[in-house]
Amino acid sequence: MTGAVCMRCAQRYPAKNLDGPCPRCGPEGVLDIEFDLDRARRALSLRGLDSRPRDQWRYRELLPLPARARVAPLHVGWTPIEDAPRLARWAGLRSLRLKDESRNPTASFKDRASGVGVARALAGGARVVACASTGNAASSLAGAAASVGLRSVIFVPEFAPEPKVAQLLVFGARVIRVAGTYDETWELCQRACDAYGWYNRNAAVNPSLVEGKKTCGLEIAEQLGPAVPDWVAVSVGDGCTIAGTWKGLREMRALNFIERLPRMLGVQAEGARPLVDAFEQGRDLAPGPAQTLADSICVGHPRNWRKALRAVRESKGAFVAVPDEAILEAMREAGRLSGVFGEPAGVAGLAGLRKAVAEGIVSRRADALAVVTGSGLKDVKSAIRAAGKPVTLRPDDAELAAYLKERPV
Repeated sequence: MTGAVCMRCAQRYPAKNLDGPCPRCGPEGVLDIEFDLDRARRALSLRGLDSRPRDQWRYRELLPLPARARVAPLHVGWTPIEDAPRLARWAGLRSLRLKDESRNPTASFKDRASGVGVARALAGGARVVACASTGNAASSLAGAAASVGLRSVIFVPEFAPEPKVAQLLVFGARVIRVAGTYDETWELCQRACDAYGWYNRNAAVNPSLVEGKKTCGLEIAEQLGPAVPDWVAVSVGDGCTIAGTWKGLREMRALNFIERLPRMLGVQAEGARPLVDAFEQGRDLAPGPAQTLADSICVGHPRNWRKALRAVRESKGAFVAVPDEAILEAMREAGRLSGVFGEPAGVAGLAGLRKAVAEGIVSRRADALAVVTGSGLKDVKSAIRAAGKPVTLRPDDAELAAYLKERPV
């Protein structure tokens, strides 16, 4: 690390105390950590990486970790990328691949950020870590903290799905359900971290967490090399995931792992689309309402909006918004046509790709990759809503035969 720069005022800071926002700008001044890529290039090569464990820590030179930092023992990263030809036809694309982040320890993309957050908390001597989340960031933090003996305090809005809350409780977290919106929950967590000195894992204001998320982009580049896609689609809530993935891809281009960069497609729900509106109108963010069944992207005030807009604009990409019905369809079709079971926010990128193809934003001849950010088991109610309920029959052969005659397999 060489330091950090504020995305709002451009003030530069030395490479220390990189766990909060710009001291001058407060929460609106999200920092961006910078690295000496020339030094990193001496250690990071395809040959050099061959001997390293296939997890997110293989890229330690590009992560904000102190020397000999202790990391959680959970295996995070190096999630598979699979071809999905039948799903590609549904989306209207020539080629489509899925990066399945549900394979991470707590079944979501957020394990990448929490791994880095817990490592930095340990290095700084923290005893308690905290975050606000609709579920996935919370689960990942609680799991990583439990694996190293840290205590966790988690703030969730009252609409957080029950399976995600169950994960938190099983990991031993102190769970505080807030009778309010996600944004109100986030603000309460911020005040609590300041008041009680807890390590703040909220990626929207802690720049180190976005560096964990960028390992997704680092992996895409290393795993695909010359076959890097034309487009990478990512669901967007606070903006940290698309910002981190883009940063990882950009750094791997600078390190000569790939010869070109993909374009980024940011996907929001129609009921929570402040970044889509800012992008389409060519302006800064104006917070708006948030109402969608995709709880992980139900965010009306994305805190990392500057990095998210930069990622899409730099990549010559696009933002699109999709209705909840399209998200449910993508949830069902991803399972039926590819065998990947994603939660609503996890498959929003797929719904967005289909819309972008239909509107001519993405060419039908394009090669695309969608990041499936979380497991469908995180939101079983939405899964049943998407796929329907099973039929109930008596244990009777004639009744089964009659049913199959009416509804052939």
